[in-house]
Amino acid sequence: MADDLEDKIRKNAEGPAKASGDAGSVEQHPLPNQIEADRYLASKAAAQSKKRGLRFSKFVPPRVN
Repeated sequence: MADDLEDKIRKNAEGPAKASGDAGSVEQHPLPNQIEADRYLASKAAAQSKKRGLRFSKFVPPRVN
């Protein structure tokens, strides 16, 4: 189901915002909207990735007796 939503968002972002018939008139989505859709899809893909972008670890030095 999540893939269906992602596909719908991708198709809507790739398709024209407006279109007319006969002689034809097409208007694309504004560039900021296309960039925002790309960021959204990229963040979803990154969140589902098994690799973590940032990992915190605690280092404990060995004790000296």
